[in-house]
Amino acid sequence: MPYEPEQKCPLDGVRVLDLSRLVAGNMLSLQLADFGAEVVKIEPHRGDPLRHWTDEGVSPYWKVYGRNKKSIRLDLKSDEGKALFRKLVATAHVIVESFRPGVMEALGFGPDEVLHLNPKIVMARVSGWGQTGPYKRKPGFGSLMEAMSGFAAKNGFADKPPALPNMALADMVAGLSGAFAVMVALREAEKPGGAGQVIDVSLLEPLHSILGPDAAQYRITGNVPPRSGNRASITAPRNVYQSSDGKWVALTGSTQDMAQRLFRAIGRPDMVDDPKFADNSARLDNVDEVDAVLQDFIGRKTLAENLTFFEEAEVTVGPVYDPPDFEADAHVKARGVLVEVPDNDLGTVPMHDVVPRLSRTPGAIRRKAPDLGADEAEILGPIRDQVRR
Repeated sequence: MPYEPEQKCPLDGVRVLDLSRLVAGNMLSLQLADFGAEVVKIEPHRGDPLRHWTDEGVSPYWKVYGRNKKSIRLDLKSDEGKALFRKLVATAHVIVESFRPGVMEALGFGPDEVLHLNPKIVMARVSGWGQTGPYKRKPGFGSLMEAMSGFAAKNGFADKPPALPNMALADMVAGLSGAFAVMVALREAEKPGGAGQVIDVSLLEPLHSILGPDAAQYRITGNVPPRSGNRASITAPRNVYQSSDGKWVALTGSTQDMAQRLFRAIGRPDMVDDPKFADNSARLDNVDEVDAVLQDFIGRKTLAENLTFFEEAEVTVGPVYDPPDFEADAHVKARGVLVEVPDNDLGTVPMHDVVPRLSRTPGAIRRKAPDLGADEAEILGPIRDQVRR
């Protein structure tokens, strides 16, 4: 769906007070904002630090993850700021915060106080290590979680160091997990006799939960698999291969039928019956030979020729894209994966459309990311006089 300022959405009427900073909390509140929630970013006077992650003086992170939100400035250490926040809590359905555990309590807005002000409110608390445990007060940036969760140990090549992702992976996964939890808690709160509650979202646990059954595999085998680069540890072939024009394709033959179809397509039907390649376990044991055969074949054709050849052979292959490649792709254009949102600095700025897609009550991009404090008159104006009396 393109930019739709007037679109009605399924979370219209839900107010979210977002005290979070940086990525995880903003990813969480973005999911709610995209489906219609009124997300009020409550920022310090310098603004969310995400505003200051700039390229050439512009913050792409803020423009994307601040969309559909409103902004006010509030000092929760001041008496007036506290009084205004209490008034806002009474009007809200959700609070999102990402302070170190104990900070909200020190400010006078721990779970007991907040639920006393509004018994139906859902309080999502995002932190590095969680609200309990011996590490809870340690700094908890995503890079530490990407290392400790097991992700880095799995990522990269066997003869290279463990590899951290070059994106805020732990934060993004935690944000998605937290948004799901908020919706579950809102459903509970709206039931007859239901009540609000606290959601404890660490950056560590959601990331660990998507890495596969590592603990179970270790218990069963006693082995820690080595890093496998672009290969898969459970199926072969699966890798990226370079075309004759220097561009790359990703190819996988993760089912027996697909692997056999692949070997026949490249003119190697002998590999179907060869004991070294006859089943998945054998292909894993001889993966160097499999990859050498595929690289030799793919390396003789351009990217376009490879894509056409394997598509006609009904073999699973796709291009390795960078951002301009992705934006130019016909499927990406047809699906409207990227949309242009009006922007004061750039005219328009491209960003991902709302995901996932709902057939009857879709979300929408209704507002560009707000300037700092842009919505104070609307949100604080009606209550500021009451507080100052």
